[in-house]
Amino acid sequence: MSDKQTAPVWLTGITTTGTPHIGNYVGAIRPGLASSQRTDRKNYYFLADLHALVKSEDPERINRSTLEIAAAWLALGLDTDTTVFYRQSDVPEIPALTWILSSLTAKGLMNRAHAYKAAVAANEENGQSDPDRGITMALFGYPVLMAADILMFHATHVPVGRDQKQHVEMARDIAQRFNHHYGDILTLPEAVISESTATLKGLDGRKMSKSYGNTIPMFEPQKRLRKLIMKIKTNSLEPGEPKDTEDSTLFEMYRAFATEAETAEIAQRYADGIAWGEMKQVLFEKIDAELAPAREEYERLIADPGHVEQVLLQGAEKARAVSAPLLDKVRHAVGLRALKA
Repeated sequence: MSDKQTAPVWLTGITTTGTPHIGNYVGAIRPGLASSQRTDRKNYYFLADLHALVKSEDPERINRSTLEIAAAWLALGLDTDTTVFYRQSDVPEIPALTWILSSLTAKGLMNRAHAYKAAVAANEENGQSDPDRGITMALFGYPVLMAADILMFHATHVPVGRDQKQHVEMARDIAQRFNHHYGDILTLPEAVISESTATLKGLDGRKMSKSYGNTIPMFEPQKRLRKLIMKIKTNSLEPGEPKDTEDSTLFEMYRAFATEAETAEIAQRYADGIAWGEMKQVLFEKIDAELAPAREEYERLIADPGHVEQVLLQGAEKARAVSAPLLDKVRHAVGLRALKA
């Protein structure tokens, strides 16, 4: 490890494009909370509101999502005294670093970004004569902003799903290129992909995503939570017919909240032909039992946005204590410095 930090630095962000859902919980928030309990590492958690501008043109939605996601972290017990919890846009050094990194980033690297390639493919499938129709520079340059998020705080470990691994690899590429030109300034991050961290499917069987509108919000009232779970898509197998756990949305969701022993028991009940309605009730009770204790605190925080705002501003102060010195070092390295006689 370089001398840039004395302990590993773990960094996690969630984009503020909608209400936090159980996919966010099992994929980012729950493992983040576990990481925050460890004293052998530094933990940074941020609300990626600049990234949200790529995906949403609704200012009120971005603002509301910022409150909801912050409240979710806090309601679930994030200790902001031992971690750095901040809103991305409150750290102006991040976009400044993004521009400097852009000056070194090859366009060819950005051409290979999954989000950009998917947008081009969608245009071609729709018969558009211009493959870049509707694609903004923010979407195209999204990986550079993500690289700045990571490199700004000397992050050594970035927990991500498999679909996000490419962004961490790009951040490494960009950091290596910068260091080759200007010296050993930026820390090379590693992607952390836990096999035990689920990427949940949503109500329709596709990946749970705000953009698909198939999510289960974390803190829905009990009745609404149960109603949503009862809507989860299943096949037409009757009660008593053996059912396969493979590709079962209900089983994957249950496994994300259950112990190994509980998961094995449910797998046996699948083999015995558990009815879908019964399985949905079991899943509802399991999810509700884990999230219900934080529901009241979440609602209290939603009703007190001023308090949440203060927490975020205090976090930004802590973040800038690290980001400002690094940006000064980067600016000096690239020649953006005071003139001398």
